[in-house]
Amino acid sequence: MSAVVLAAGGTGGHVFPAAALAEALLARGRRLALITDARGDTYRTAAFGADAVEAHPIRAATFAPARPLASIRGLYDVVAGTLASRGLLNRLKACAVVGFGGYPSLPPMLAALAAGLPTIIHEQNAVLGRVNRLLAPHVTRLALSLAGTRRLGRTAQAKSTITGNPVRETIRAVSDIPYRGPEAGGPIRLLVLGGSQGAAIFSAVVPEALSGLASDVRPRLAVVQQCQPHDVDRVRALYEEAAISAELAPFMVDLADRLAEAHLVVARAGASTVAELAVAGRPAVLVPLAGATDAHQAANAASLVDVGGAWLMTQAEFTPDALKAHVERVIATPDLLAGAAAAARTTGRPDAAERLADLVERLLAGVAETAP
Repeated sequence: MSAVVLAAGGTGGHVFPAAALAEALLARGRRLALITDARGDTYRTAAFGADAVEAHPIRAATFAPARPLASIRGLYDVVAGTLASRGLLNRLKACAVVGFGGYPSLPPMLAALAAGLPTIIHEQNAVLGRVNRLLAPHVTRLALSLAGTRRLGRTAQAKSTITGNPVRETIRAVSDIPYRGPEAGGPIRLLVLGGSQGAAIFSAVVPEALSGLASDVRPRLAVVQQCQPHDVDRVRALYEEAAISAELAPFMVDLADRLAEAHLVVARAGASTVAELAVAGRPAVLVPLAGATDAHQAANAASLVDVGGAWLMTQAEFTPDALKAHVERVIATPDLLAGAAAAARTTGRPDAAERLADLVERLLAGVAETAP
């Protein structure tokens, strides 16, 4: 049986949308395979389950123009990864390849193009990423998460379709759970997400901000925070000193449950985080990564901020005093939270995985119709 091959970069932001598409295609009886690098393979069980999709790690590297030797090694890895991918596509009897961006997706996509296979690339961000920008003129179709995606050339624009950014079924289920703000005197649930790699700035800013809240507010707080492993003990001690209830972990296995319960989310503005907030309809303070390529996280955040579904703090503005003032304001005026939740929900695309799966099926049907 031929396989639809998913090619994804090495972060959760690339792997989890691929996993959401996999759920939709598996339900349609498709055989699937994943090609990624060693980093991406670490997310495989959490994203895909233990055995649902066979995975094939390959060599891949990021190019660093300022480091010529690293770039030469990177070029060697891409060539080696492309040759390995070509062999994999043959053994898997690949019928189509869907790329999700990131440098690890480049070798399998190049191999697919060389083999003449039908190809789709999906762009999660509001700015077309570097690898997808390179591939866009040559692939069969582009799937976009957001209208107005930047850095699309004329050729790419002509073959683009807006599907939204696929989120997993567990997250889609949260869209059926109405948002309920904190009740007077009741718990105030904060969810703090730093992206798949964690964010050190949140470990520095959030505990200090919350520790400065009034003594009658702190006992009401229930914080769930993603921390880098080396930060967990230090951050836990800060919360304990302030008498704030907190659960800390490097990775949120039960993210959907935490998102459903959250009264306010504090997060980076990665594409998957923004899509999940929109589908779930949960209000957020978004802090885009300052050095993100092409300022894509700020562009992602705008899709929620512009409709009133989130509040934006630049990394420079994200201080303990600023966050403390914002938390005090929304606690005092809970209608602000409810309004932001409702606004965020208007931008959600809970059917994005199905829409992308439909695009894959149309591509395969078109190939079948033209086959001799």
